[in-house]
Amino acid sequence: MKEKLKREIITTSDGSTTIHFPELDEHYHSKHGAINEAKHVFIKSGFDHILAFKKFPELNILEIGFGTGLNAFITYLEALKINQKVNYVGVEAYPITMDEVKLLNYVDQLLAQDNQTVFDTFHESSWEIPNTISSSFALTKRKQFFKDIEDQYCYDLIYFDAFGARVQPELWGVDVFKKMYDALMDNGVLVTYSAKGSVRRAMQEVGFVVERLPGPPGKREMLRATKK
Repeated sequence: MKEKLKREIITTSDGSTTIHFPELDEHYHSKHGAINEAKHVFIKSGFDHILAFKKFPELNILEIGFGTGLNAFITYLEALKINQKVNYVGVEAYPITMDEVKLLNYVDQLLAQDNQTVFDTFHESSWEIPNTISSSFALTKRKQFFKDIEDQYCYDLIYFDAFGARVQPELWGVDVFKKMYDALMDNGVLVTYSAKGSVRRAMQEVGFVVERLPGPPGKREMLRATKK
């Protein structure tokens, strides 16, 4: 679907950019702040949360919706600070173009100019194979529909950053969350910006223990699900 729609770069409320689909009035990241959302939902509520309870020689992360690479890039920066090894898998059916990448301002907004080449490499690197970004960070990008994910017992943490349920409800149902549950290891965690009741119930139906958490700017709540 995304491949056929007009896409434009817009600036969100915290000064960081994102991609907007005018026909759907949908964004890759929150219009209230792309970086703020990524840090709150995926880093604070996911990455930091799971590392507070257990040490991981290697942390295995799956991102549903690689998109602009923002979540992956911030995870790289945070892992660098604490010397945490990460194996990162990003699934995206419709990769953005390098022309669009050049219009994203995440490196400047994150004051991460020393890592400009890393952000570029995230997008320039090959698909379907592991790419060594650094001695402690490996990235595998998979061009794949979420319904086709068949990973079993592979990940400690899932960033679920799919298009919203308003425009793609099929991505937020029992079938997809069963795949997410199966992909996680025991005590693995899934975090998402969504707080819809139907999403929470779908997660619970497949076995997740689900928490409502305070949401990022512009959202009252978000969800965190744990495989017990």
